[in-house]
Amino acid sequence: MSLFETKSVSRILAEADAGAHKLKRTLGPGQLVGLGIGAIIGAGLFSLTGLAAAENAGPAVVLSMVIAAVGCALAGLCYSEFACMIPVSGSAYTYAYATLGEWIAWIIGWDLVIEYAIGAATVSISWSAYVVSLLHAFHIDLPARWIAGPFEAVALPDGMAAAGYANLPAVVIVFLVSMLLMVGIRESARVNAAIVILKLAVVVVFIGAGSSYIQRANYHPFLPVNTGAFGSFGISGLMMGAGTIFFAYIGFDAVSTAAQECRNPQKDMPIGMFGSLAVCTVLYILFSLVLTGLVPYQKLGVAAPVALAIDRTPYVWLNSLIKFGVICGFSSVILVMLMGQSRVFYSMSRDGLVPRVFSQIHPKFQTPWRSNLLFFFFVAPFSAFLPLSVVGRMTSIGTLFAFVVVCAGVWVMRRRNPAQERPFRTPWVPVVPILGILINCALMYSLGWSNWLRLGVWLVIGQAIYFLYGRRHSNLAGKEEIERTPAGSTAP
Repeated sequence: MSLFETKSVSRILAEADAGAHKLKRTLGPGQLVGLGIGAIIGAGLFSLTGLAAAENAGPAVVLSMVIAAVGCALAGLCYSEFACMIPVSGSAYTYAYATLGEWIAWIIGWDLVIEYAIGAATVSISWSAYVVSLLHAFHIDLPARWIAGPFEAVALPDGMAAAGYANLPAVVIVFLVSMLLMVGIRESARVNAAIVILKLAVVVVFIGAGSSYIQRANYHPFLPVNTGAFGSFGISGLMMGAGTIFFAYIGFDAVSTAAQECRNPQKDMPIGMFGSLAVCTVLYILFSLVLTGLVPYQKLGVAAPVALAIDRTPYVWLNSLIKFGVICGFSSVILVMLMGQSRVFYSMSRDGLVPRVFSQIHPKFQTPWRSNLLFFFFVAPFSAFLPLSVVGRMTSIGTLFAFVVVCAGVWVMRRRNPAQERPFRTPWVPVVPILGILINCALMYSLGWSNWLRLGVWLVIGQAIYFLYGRRHSNLAGKEEIERTPAGSTAP
């Protein structure tokens, strides 16, 4: 079997409709937009925006937001064509299988673990930090060494500093969200919709409350001069800031993983992706302007920059409400990330590349519940033991890599199978895919060698798993074995 053997679109659709693997179609366009916003607005906005301003771009973090949005929009046009043409679970993994072959599909599927599973771990760590801060405001202090991992220093009651044991609040939220996803996609979407309304209210209130107290002097210099180090302000800082806050846009593509649970995917998928992306881009630009206008950019490199900014207004009483809204927002991001991860492995399991347990559907809830449970045990150690700085940029580079492959896949599919029905067509092919590849590669480059190293190690581990297990158990390999077996004989 060739490493680059593809699966036809008709075969993918037929397998998706197989009774043993069928998911319930319950989601409409409004719920898809909600899922997208639920995944997008979270740790990237409420935590990493301040970090990117303080260390990379200064007030020009607003432009970094625009650059990241352009990269997402170009990738989104390519995602929309695939999501309408192949409306099944699996996202970039399934699209790569149909265009670039099984081996590349495996690489993308394995890479998506970084986006969804590690992304969920990243957000759970930020969730924990805001919960600890909110409880402290009510004079409730959790044990210091159980709210941070062993690679982080915490202040003990006696004034001494020591390494933490594990971040237990982060593990708790991952467990609760995993349980909710096991119950059902419709129930999860309803909870997410309520949280999205609250989260949008928090962002709008922050923009409204802070806009009247902006200090224009904080915008000067708008783009600080480079300090001599790559990524430390200047043009390279602008790009590294875009790469860092790219995490703030992760999630619109997670809508595509729910294609098989969408009532009318050909019509609703583009609405879900671009609707959520458009809403969030406008809010992000306004949010960044207010944040850097309230607080000098040099002081924004803290875990909770929103709380710091509110302190610069007369509305200090909003701090607790803002923190509560942020915590709810983080919860919805974790929900969509873990949903996306289970759906990607659901598709990979259906193809035989990972064990069948990941595609087993609960007889009552009609969800891949065992996959959700197994990913809780996978995500929990990252949440418990690793710091935010490591997992955050690792998530961004993994997502950017997936975007590059999707853009390339649209171009390849147009040349290889131009007659395939496409309810939504990416405009200006190959210009749009090429621009998507270039911009997303530039953002990957801006994240630095350490993140490239982590990505490389992760992909090497994935290659070992593929050649030791996935390639041998692949449905394509089984098909080839059957075709080689002479008529009247029994395959070994």
